[in-house]
Amino acid sequence: MSLRLASAACLAAAIAAAGVPAHAQGLPLNDEQLSEVTGQALLNLTNTQLDGFDFTRITLGADIQLSANLSQVRLGEYSYAARNGTGADIDIGLMRFGRSDGSEAQRTVAISDPYFEFVYKNVGDGSTREVIGMRLGFGSLQGDLGVQLNTISGSLLIDAGAAGVIDSRNDPLGGKRWDGSTCGDAACAVTLSQLGSLTAGDANGPSRDFFISVLKQAVQFPGVNGALAAPDKALEGFWMNWRDRVSAPALNQPPPPNLPKPPG
Repeated sequence: MSLRLASAACLAAAIAAAGVPAHAQGLPLNDEQLSEVTGQALLNLTNTQLDGFDFTRITLGADIQLSANLSQVRLGEYSYAARNGTGADIDIGLMRFGRSDGSEAQRTVAISDPYFEFVYKNVGDGSTREVIGMRLGFGSLQGDLGVQLNTISGSLLIDAGAAGVIDSRNDPLGGKRWDGSTCGDAACAVTLSQLGSLTAGDANGPSRDFFISVLKQAVQFPGVNGALAAPDKALEGFWMNWRDRVSAPALNQPPPPNLPKPPG
């Protein structure tokens, strides 16, 4: 918004607050004036096609500060003979968005541009069109999270510093109900159970590829951020994707507290 428009908006607000009647006439703006005005739609609808599927993404143009505590999150409970694990695609004992033992900025996690994306089979006859599933994701995610991760089905890349990395691409079963312990023919350097906290984002900016999907069959989703490569193919069931700018500041430590902020 240009300085002139901002000043006019402030003046209008002041007049309204003083109870003074205001009258205005709408006037067209020329191209030069329009070039000085910027804005963002509250909802953005995007339709794409890829690999025989149609995708409809609804993005909410919003910036959100989130402080939340989740426990015993179990998604996708069914039998999976190859690796039943805990019996769920995603089994998270604890996830805390924000922490109360740090600075004011650490109390919340910043989320921008949340979106839903629905997947359909691309067929010529609309009467036989089938919904395959959907995903929920964020354009960006930044902040501290306390975690207790048991098993995750998904594509994960977590930088654990000197201890190494957690990369689900090293899993022989492709990250399905993975606990971080299997990396090809060898044991992994770090397991999910060793994580007590995660940091989303780094000095270069926020994390930009987080989503959770639920699908009837494996789907290659289109990329959301043009600066990143397309995500790994999401497998059937529940699936978590998170590979961009994720780190573990310490291992074998309890999750940091996230207590409600006292009033006042």
